[in-house]
Amino acid sequence: MKIGVLTSGGDAPGMNAAIRAAVRQADALGHEAWGIHRGYQGLLEGDMAPLPSRACANILQRGGTMLQTARCPEFHEPATRAKAAGNLKAAGIEALVVIGGDGSFRAAEALQREHGVACAGIPGTIDNDLAGTERTLGFDTALNTAVEAIDRIRDTASSHGRLFLVEVMGRSSGMLAVHTALACGAEAVLYPESPDDSYEVLVSQLEASWLRGKRSSIVVVAEGDTVGRAMAVGERLKRDHPLDLRVVVLGHVQRGGSPSAMDRIWGSRWGAEAVRRLDRGESGFYLGEVGGALVAQPIAMVLEPQPVPPGDLGRLVATLAR
Repeated sequence: MKIGVLTSGGDAPGMNAAIRAAVRQADALGHEAWGIHRGYQGLLEGDMAPLPSRACANILQRGGTMLQTARCPEFHEPATRAKAAGNLKAAGIEALVVIGGDGSFRAAEALQREHGVACAGIPGTIDNDLAGTERTLGFDTALNTAVEAIDRIRDTASSHGRLFLVEVMGRSSGMLAVHTALACGAEAVLYPESPDDSYEVLVSQLEASWLRGKRSSIVVVAEGDTVGRAMAVGERLKRDHPLDLRVVVLGHVQRGGSPSAMDRIWGSRWGAEAVRRLDRGESGFYLGEVGGALVAQPIAMVLEPQPVPPGDLGRLVATLAR
């Protein structure tokens, strides 16, 4: 059997670990792995070739994706998906391992439902916003990158008695923001799912910190926050209150870099498991982790609402900031 492997959407640390594991597990089971470059865009353009086991040497520790990735909005069109399925058939590829996030899995779900392409998903996104799994590839690395950066910013904040608004990624999810805020001891966190997500609540939290004697503060802001992104919130605070304030947008630095040990381990486990299940004739699933155990979910579960950060984490940030 020929098994195609692609990475789609935003890159995430650990994708290379998953590619490596899928390719080498396929080789161990007597299958032929094919690398599809630039995600669904490469699939549409026929940019694919055999991917032998030795081609995956020394990629485990590298960030990004050796197969490269791209956004492909035209894949929303049925005619485009039909062309992609035809390219797979012409190359003799019978199954597809898709490493990506919400949009990548939605495309895989449609490809299997409409054209019978056997698809297996591996969750690769720093946003950690997929239903049915408590972990996605890249989240642990991105979290540690953000925390390390804010630890450094904290030194300057303390030295100058300054307020810093630090924006982290996460698209429309506050998972990365809330976990970062808790891990770095932030005074407040703004994220879209919060029941207390308002400008007035933020101001009251900062005022309470000042009254308790705090002269420097860190506020973590999710990029999808409903109050506004960090720059907008910062401009409003400067206009309304006499604050010594700076804004830092961490941006794409959170995506890159060598993956953490956990992202390497789960990328390896999921990559191998995806191929083992395809070898047994299973398809239409994506892998995840629940309670420390490896699980498989129906790929249609990606159509369900995305998970929200546990409510106790946001409350705990405020409690521990005293």
